[in-house]
Amino acid sequence: MTPDELEKNLSDPWWRLTSGFLYQILIKGDEDTEGLKAAFIPNEHQIDFMNNLWYRNIILKARQLGFTTMIAIYYLDCCLFGEGNIRAGMVAQDRDSAEKLFRDKVKFAYDNLPPEIKAKFPLARDSASELLFAHNNSSIKVGTSMRSGTLQYLHVSEYGKICAQYPKKAKEVKTGSIPAVSPNGIVIIESTAEGDHGDFFEMTEIARNKKDSGKELSKKDYKFNFYPWHGAKEYQLDHQNIHITDKEHEYFDGIEQECNVKITLDQRAWYVATRDSDFSGSSELMWQEYPSTPDEAFKKSKEGCWYTEQFLKVRKEGRICTLPIRTDVPVNTFWDIGNSDGTAIWFHQRVGMQDLFIDFVEGWGEPYEYFVKIMQSKGYLWGKHYLPHDGAHARQGESKNLSPQQMLKNLGLTNVEIVPRVSELLHGINQTRNALMNDVWFDVDRCKNGLTHIENYTRKFNAHAQTYTSEPVKTDGHSEASDAFRQFAQIRDQIGRVAKKSPPPPLATRTTLS
Repeated sequence: MTPDELEKNLSDPWWRLTSGFLYQILIKGDEDTEGLKAAFIPNEHQIDFMNNLWYRNIILKARQLGFTTMIAIYYLDCCLFGEGNIRAGMVAQDRDSAEKLFRDKVKFAYDNLPPEIKAKFPLARDSASELLFAHNNSSIKVGTSMRSGTLQYLHVSEYGKICAQYPKKAKEVKTGSIPAVSPNGIVIIESTAEGDHGDFFEMTEIARNKKDSGKELSKKDYKFNFYPWHGAKEYQLDHQNIHITDKEHEYFDGIEQECNVKITLDQRAWYVATRDSDFSGSSELMWQEYPSTPDEAFKKSKEGCWYTEQFLKVRKEGRICTLPIRTDVPVNTFWDIGNSDGTAIWFHQRVGMQDLFIDFVEGWGEPYEYFVKIMQSKGYLWGKHYLPHDGAHARQGESKNLSPQQMLKNLGLTNVEIVPRVSELLHGINQTRNALMNDVWFDVDRCKNGLTHIENYTRKFNAHAQTYTSEPVKTDGHSEASDAFRQFAQIRDQIGRVAKKSPPPPLATRTTLS
């Protein structure tokens, strides 16, 4: 390539990004090529995205399609060859991920530019998180937040994971990083799914609905992009030694029909082997990490959930709706005070024979004072406050060992009672199932989060036996709300019952003063 030809090519953004001449990346490769570098040549998914780039972009995707790498290269290219004063930011879920993203994608691509090209772009600042270029005062930075300053380019990596695992960081991204982007700037939010709630889910649903409506997008609207596993040519495996059941073939045939695609035997074999080897046979994790459709990405398996049949009946009967709050009826609360620093509270009114759940509150790592203040702010007429059996056990207080029951009494709550412990958890589960089959109602808005938890409360899966056990999962954030609701079910028949006073002794035995 002559100097004139090179100069001409460098003026073409498409050539810079797709020729493989300019940028190098680290590749995962196979056992023999681990950690090697290769020329960056975008794959079919990345090219499709670049051809459809909008001002605001949502990418819902299968794993390991290289979007973060592509976006890092694109933003670096904009800084190197742009007019100047460009600010590009990339947000990762935590500090370690941010450092790795900067080191292995941004800095690596810059350091491995052809020497004669790199010499044109000296650095004014080279830190562990930012490159500032001396020739045009543009910079690219990686961190966990991008609140300060105005950005022309923003990328948020794995936003679904941020929303699910780091809600405070998700709020910072939503209220700080995204608003920092100029009106004509570009925002790219990409992630695998992390459940059917949270800001990434909500943003994705809005973008999908916009796309389905066919309406023209404004600069503030997010454009929806979906890249499934079956569109990746690399996701194939020789099918000769992998057994695919009739039920699995039925699933793949259904995806073919729904998506108008062809899924080969080698693709099917890869899917089955990946599910069984990487995810211990979990279909739900495959839906999340390697979705076939957008709906599947956010799908939660109801297999193994404790209350699936009961909530089918609850929803069919319309018992999740808008409930009025009766100011003349006492509000009872049902608590779980989990050992993992989680607390959940259901707010309940008994009206006639109906049990109305009008509100729900939860939190992690918060003191009891935090929840009592929330309760006081609601202005409810209080009835009784029911704690689980361990609410009577002493715990470490600020100055001395106190039980949660005593701590709440010291904070001003009255009528704090303890729900007796059931002999077996399954007995309490069955009591909860029975309660849900009866006249139990939920407010659709105020109880939304609590309902999500109860409906996704599930049993542990034994991968070796390929079956669900009788033990509940305690690590996914759903158990606190479910255990709190179970306290209601275990004491349901006694709510509102007035203790009868002992009758006076017979007249013959009364003592009187003469």
